[in-house]
Amino acid sequence: MPVQPTFINLFYTREELLKFLLVCRQKLTDELPSQIVSISLEIPMVEPLAVLQEFFLENRLHFYWEKKAGFRVAIAAIDSATYLTVESGNRFQQCQDFIKTCLDKTISVGTVALPFSGPHFFSSFTFFDSCDSVNSFPPATIFLPSLQISKSGDRYTLVVNVEIDFTTDVEKISGNLWKQIQQISSFNKKVSFIPPTSVENFNKVNLEEPQIFERSVAFALELIHQNHLKKIVLASAIDVRSKTPFNLIASLNNLRQIYPDCYVFSIGNGKGQNFIGASPEKLIGIESDRLITDALAGSAPRGKTPSQDAELAKSLLSSKKDLREHFFVRDFLVKSLEELGFLPKCSPKPQLLQLSNIQHLWTPIKAGNSGEIHVLEILAKLHPTPAMAGVPRDIVRAKIREFETVDRSLYAAPIGWIDSKGNGEIGRASCR
Repeated sequence: MPVQPTFINLFYTREELLKFLLVCRQKLTDELPSQIVSISLEIPMVEPLAVLQEFFLENRLHFYWEKKAGFRVAIAAIDSATYLTVESGNRFQQCQDFIKTCLDKTISVGTVALPFSGPHFFSSFTFFDSCDSVNSFPPATIFLPSLQISKSGDRYTLVVNVEIDFTTDVEKISGNLWKQIQQISSFNKKVSFIPPTSVENFNKVNLEEPQIFERSVAFALELIHQNHLKKIVLASAIDVRSKTPFNLIASLNNLRQIYPDCYVFSIGNGKGQNFIGASPEKLIGIESDRLITDALAGSAPRGKTPSQDAELAKSLLSSKKDLREHFFVRDFLVKSLEELGFLPKCSPKPQLLQLSNIQHLWTPIKAGNSGEIHVLEILAKLHPTPAMAGVPRDIVRAKIREFETVDRSLYAAPIGWIDSKGNGEIGRASCR
């Protein structure tokens, strides 16, 4: 992928942008029939969620990712310059091949040293590698956005991506790109206040009879007692309907206020369906020469008073049941990374990860990263972990499909981003 660093004022006029894109089209050949142009710019302070609110279209792919606590990161990826959906086969390998194919024909220009500059690929994978025909999300979706707006600390970056081939109307494309760059560079809107939907307007309906789920739990416990399983995580679904339409931006805004320590996310399939939530679970984080993953299992509520909270924390840290479940996850992650050639390191005892409404046993696991193994290869090895599946993994996956009556879709599944250097962050789309 050719990279051409330039100053923040990459193109002073639309005509300069048009000339640049015309040169890119002129360089196309039979061997290179299309090229992706990725332009990165540093922009004034902007709220990515407000940009998503302004440019959101239900019939376009989108990805939103934010964590308010710590370094304060937020990314809005809107529409797609190019994308891939996978219905069958090795979905992780196909997505990895898609990234490589795109990068081989990408020219990246602008202020490419900025946080979140250059091409980034946004992906979502369903829990299982095949889905029911009624599922709104395919087993894998990955896309390079047309627009990407990010906040990292106090730095703000705009990335626009466009694919050009022999038939591209470059004049029209340059006009649209110029307009978008100008709009977002001068964007000063905040998230519009939308009153939350009243609880009285909600109607909750179980998607299966409670006794069916109870029977599944009883069968699972019997399998554990017979030593066929060591752990299994079963889920049930509730259908929540409102008399007034749900508002995506209002829901995300509420989640980021309530759960600042979690990843708040939204994934749109471009067909009017969105999957949103707030999760504390980092499955894989890769930055330069470092890999991080979290063993997160074993939970307790937060107390209503400091003394009650401390007592619940103490009880969790000494709970044989919760510690056993936690070590299933930790040991699985360590062993899986070792099998990939990593040398993972972690504390022998878990610590607490305390969120607004719940606290977990948590063991961060770190390893050096040579960059020789792609993040999607690591993901294929790790997903699903015992945290949301169980032990032994292959048997548990079959039993989950047998016992659960609703397809998990993106629930408890990997979502995240990957950049052109192989860095990335993959979380698990569970909810807190």
